[in-house]
Amino acid sequence: MAKSKSKSKSKLKPKAKSESQAKSKAQAAAANGGDVLARIAEALERLAPQRTSMPDFIGADAFVWQPDGRRLAPVKRVNRVEMSLLKGIDRVRDVLVENTERFAKGLPANNALLWGARGMGKSSLVKASHAGVNAMIARQGKGTPLKLIEIHREDIESLPDLMALIRGSHYRFIVFCDDLSFDAEDTTYKSLKALLEGGIEGRPDNVIFYATSNRRHLMARDMMENERSTAINPGEAVEEKVSLSDRFGLWLGFHRCSQDEYLAMVESYVAHFHIPAQGEALQHDALEWSTTRGSRSGRVAWQFVQDLAGRLGVELKE
Repeated sequence: MAKSKSKSKSKLKPKAKSESQAKSKAQAAAANGGDVLARIAEALERLAPQRTSMPDFIGADAFVWQPDGRRLAPVKRVNRVEMSLLKGIDRVRDVLVENTERFAKGLPANNALLWGARGMGKSSLVKASHAGVNAMIARQGKGTPLKLIEIHREDIESLPDLMALIRGSHYRFIVFCDDLSFDAEDTTYKSLKALLEGGIEGRPDNVIFYATSNRRHLMARDMMENERSTAINPGEAVEEKVSLSDRFGLWLGFHRCSQDEYLAMVESYVAHFHIPAQGEALQHDALEWSTTRGSRSGRVAWQFVQDLAGRLGVELKE
């Protein structure tokens, strides 16, 4: 009898073992399945568009657009020149400042293309206009300060994302692109065309676009000639790209300065920063500096003043 009992017990052991193994396999499968689901969730998270974080517009008046993170990085201190130090550009200065003031007041205003000679203060004028209009708003004690957003040339294609971020804000924005131009096979200019005019949404009412360029039509002459030579209809091919410049309501031209204007720039900087230099010696050194550089411009004048201040041991502080 004892033998039969032990037999039956021995018969039950393999079954219990198999059940235990099956249970372990099921648990392992469930764990593996959980790992697979976790990996799928992580992959989807990576593929999903990044959440756009709203910047603290109260904390800064200037920002740089960073498309990779879909965010606006605040700029603590803008590298700008005072309006009074910008010489030889009186007419275009007045036009741009007036246009910016109208925009700040919510009145109709135009996008502006500042084009022409290198180093003549195109980008400096944009930044000075922004600061000047905000100073006016502060003096009058009414209105909301303008926000300046710089977008880099290589990020122009992300303009729709930037517009989506700021379209609903109660602030007004100057979107600024320095040294804007396009080369052959570059189609990102179409994103800009849609923003300036012609897109379904178009430019938001609280946004104006300012750009600087050495080229009036934003593209090299050989690029336009190539379009003419290879297109089925050369006229239409060129018009497609020239029409981008046409969408700027203001074309502000900057031309090379005269010798008198160049010297006036130098003397203005010297007086502003209290550098102990004047008279014929200062003019002689300034002209010699411009000759070695092969040009006269606001940038060359500033570079000379920096060298002069360094030699005389003067710090260039505001």
